[in-house]
Amino acid sequence: MSSDIQIAQRAKMQKIKEIAKKIGINEDELELFGDYKAKLSDKLWNRVKDKPDGKLVLVTAINPTPAGEGKSTTMVGLGQAMWKIGQKSIVAIREPSMGPVFGIKGGAAGGGHAQVVPMEDINLHFTGDMHAISSANNLLSAMIDNHIQQGNELGIDTRQITWKRCVDLNDRSLRNVVVGLGGKMQGVPREDGFNITVASEIMAILCLANDLDDLKNRLANIIVGYNHDGEKITAKDLRAEGSMAVILKDAIKPNLVQTLENTPAIMHGGPFANIAHGCNSVQATRLALKLSDIVLTEAGFGADLGAEKFLNIKCNLAKLKPNAIVLVATLRALAYNGKNNEDKTRLESIKKGIVNLERHIENLQKFGVPVVVTLNAFTEDESEEIEFVKTFCEKLGADFEISEVWEKGGEGGVKLAKKLVTTLENKTSNYAPLYDINLSIQNKIEIIAKEIYRAEKVNFSQKALKNIEQIKKLEKDKLPICMAKTQYSFSDDPKKLGAPKNFEITIRELRLSAGAGFIVALAGDIMTMPGLPKKPAAEEIGINNEIIEGLF
Repeated sequence: MSSDIQIAQRAKMQKIKEIAKKIGINEDELELFGDYKAKLSDKLWNRVKDKPDGKLVLVTAINPTPAGEGKSTTMVGLGQAMWKIGQKSIVAIREPSMGPVFGIKGGAAGGGHAQVVPMEDINLHFTGDMHAISSANNLLSAMIDNHIQQGNELGIDTRQITWKRCVDLNDRSLRNVVVGLGGKMQGVPREDGFNITVASEIMAILCLANDLDDLKNRLANIIVGYNHDGEKITAKDLRAEGSMAVILKDAIKPNLVQTLENTPAIMHGGPFANIAHGCNSVQATRLALKLSDIVLTEAGFGADLGAEKFLNIKCNLAKLKPNAIVLVATLRALAYNGKNNEDKTRLESIKKGIVNLERHIENLQKFGVPVVVTLNAFTEDESEEIEFVKTFCEKLGADFEISEVWEKGGEGGVKLAKKLVTTLENKTSNYAPLYDINLSIQNKIEIIAKEIYRAEKVNFSQKALKNIEQIKKLEKDKLPICMAKTQYSFSDDPKKLGAPKNFEITIRELRLSAGAGFIVALAGDIMTMPGLPKKPAAEEIGINNEIIEGLF
């Protein structure tokens, strides 16, 4: 059996100019990065912005196993299938972080015969967007420390600096560091730390900004810390927003690539959904809606994280209206969520674990959007297991179809594509966010925790309560909530699988992302800088005769 990278390396890619023509993009609206990648210029948006929008479809998933459930693979394969049935479609996908690439989970380019290419470029440096975000983030850090070193005119309290440095790798040793050591000329010693780049507020800003001017304004609003009187210090106070915007002037432009079957994909932005809002950029989604009849986009991890944030944050702030949702499940994940030592067959475990899928369907229906459930198929799946899930979904009012895109590419997604088109034509979306952003911070968190997670109670630590008071004092409490918690469970405990009930969730800290325009609530032990596993993927990745090996 061929690996993902071997399949990708055999791909017969078309020049990106040819891919652009398929969706009406002119050659002078491309900024080329070689033959197979391009940035989409502002000239394109200015030309198409008044065109009517196509249909918007979110692809999400149930709570995943550590290996993931093939959400990106399903979306890419479904995009390929749409063209096979005569639908002009674009997949709007997130960029991978090198953290998971060299860690454990892998990239975000799909898999098998449903991938975006050039896969190696995409999973490594791509067009440099991640590096630009890291550089802009760390320029702000450098300007903070330089301001303090040069006399600290703003009176920044070094004990209340909230801005951290970042790097696009998993490195637990950088979670907590001390900077400025080595003497008077080396800076002022203080505690600091690193986030992974995808957790940087600048990543969130890039993905939510409408254009370059909006990006600059959002950068200016970043709160980096507080002075000795407890007053906020912003990037604007440090006069940093202009230079940060310069670094990001190209990164803000969406990227055009292609699938293995030479259908278009717009790839831009890559925040994690367990620690950020988990959606590709607003600019990429809006542009795709103007250029195609059906846009397929994703939101990271399970629907309790990515989909909830897509629907409550991205769609709400960007005034987007999703027309349908595709919910991806696998039999192995259903069995994983229901297995106990007494089960004699996998079907017994699936019948217990199906409650996880049931809860996700019910949750998504609360937003008024039609749901199509698909099983990402594996060779070991049995017909009896599949039939059980199909019947279960249809009883809940959700359409159902098998996806075989990993093995068969677009052809393996034709039935799902037809099912989705039928849903779009015959079912109406009455999308509405779950909560009013003008509610109190506690109320908004409780609505998410009780309506989506089904928690019995939400506990707030003393630190979280102080954070809430500080945010209210800054008059920034009327913002949406971005929950940061484990992706493996509805709760804040990764060991509580299935559909846990009668549990309590604890909010240990809140962080204001004033530039992005949301409030991050950290639950459980979630961290914004992952670590490498015992056997990282980096050990198996190499290059031989200029051919990359071991990359999935």
